[in-house]
Amino acid sequence: MADKIGIGIIGCGNISQAYFNGAKLFEVLDVVACADLNMDVAKAKAEENECQAQTVDELLANPDVQLVINLTIPAVHAEVSLAALNAGKHVHCEKPLAVSLEDAKKVLETAAAKGLLVGCAPDTFLGGGSQTCRKLVDDGWLGEVKSGTASFMTRGPESWHPNPGFLYEVGAGPMFDMGPYYITTLINLLGPVKRVSAMNTKAFEQRLATSKEQFGKLLPVEVPTHYSGVLEFHSGAIINMTVSFDVPAHGHSPIEIYGTEGSLKVPDPNTFDGPVSMWTASTKEWQEMPFSHPYRMNSRSIGAADLAYAILSDGKRAHRASGELAYHVLEVMHAFLKSSDAGACVAIESCPQQPEALPLNLVEGRL
Repeated sequence: MADKIGIGIIGCGNISQAYFNGAKLFEVLDVVACADLNMDVAKAKAEENECQAQTVDELLANPDVQLVINLTIPAVHAEVSLAALNAGKHVHCEKPLAVSLEDAKKVLETAAAKGLLVGCAPDTFLGGGSQTCRKLVDDGWLGEVKSGTASFMTRGPESWHPNPGFLYEVGAGPMFDMGPYYITTLINLLGPVKRVSAMNTKAFEQRLATSKEQFGKLLPVEVPTHYSGVLEFHSGAIINMTVSFDVPAHGHSPIEIYGTEGSLKVPDPNTFDGPVSMWTASTKEWQEMPFSHPYRMNSRSIGAADLAYAILSDGKRAHRASGELAYHVLEVMHAFLKSSDAGACVAIESCPQQPEALPLNLVEGRL
């Protein structure tokens, strides 16, 4: 059995270097090629990371590429993933899996028909911070989890992002851009979501970009920029969740989980690190907890590495940041829109398995 999987990265934008760097952490991954619509950008990334620069068609035809990491913009995630699958490649996609549920389902159905695997970001829930929280929950330190909060609230990306316009277009906004981190982390801790009740709004019809690259440009706002809702999980837990680009400042933790015996502060789900803090009836104070798992540094590509091991196992091992999980997250995000429009709870049809926790005593570079 081969011990490495050849990787091709499509999309060499802002996030790509984190994936290149992350791939170098894992001995199972071998980045052999990269592609971008801008060939000069692809060549620069290829030179920086010692791989081939190719066109998208060349990369998809490259026999040394077994797994495509799709880092394109959300609007073409499904199109690029389907092209890779039809070329016989496994796929790990940036979030979200697709913009529409119909396109996401087509990706999963195509993969199943061809005997290929699909993974999807975020994979930050596999980092040391979230996995430590998972162990504390699984080991019963909180008792039975009954409730909690999840809060992502900022003023928006137009003051710092080099190309903020797309973040106010369909397929983005605070929910579809940042919601996957929070929802995926909650599912890792509590299992799948049963139903959603939500209301949404937006503060401005246009945003003024003040980043140096786009300074003075008016950005049309096509999507809601403030979402407030309640997620009911199959486990029985109820989580109040707010994601917003309309909040100048706040004092909420990213995620807090409340059980019958204690409470847990979960670190920022867009990171791999901590801190992790817990309050229990015995301590009666917040205490910072030691980490049970490694991968506290920026380890993007850890989901692709887990997928690579699943490929090498010939179906004997499931991967954690799966397409099925990403589809469920996408359905939950769409439910925020449906619930707000209908003024009613929305039941979630998909119900994936809760991702398996990572084992203890991992050797860094392996999963």
